[in-house]
Amino acid sequence: MTGSAIPGESIDLQIADILSGDTYPLNKDALVDAAREAGASNEVLGMLDGLPEQDYTDIQSVTKLIGSNFGPGLGI
Repeated sequence: MTGSAIPGESIDLQIADILSGDTYPLNKDALVDAAREAGASNEVLGMLDGLPEQDYTDIQSVTKLIGSNFGPGLGI
């Protein structure tokens, strides 16, 4: 298993693990592509694909929006 190999790891941590090595800024499509290449789950890919079309300056800007779109407990 690639990407996040820790069972039960929260979505925000999975996303941080998968995307932390990328060079920012990235737009939404580049985030989804990078996550797919890193072996992200369909759940993570769906969340990233649901983000607004914009440039993201760092991983925190990604997880912050995911937290606001998908409820409490997400976001670093």
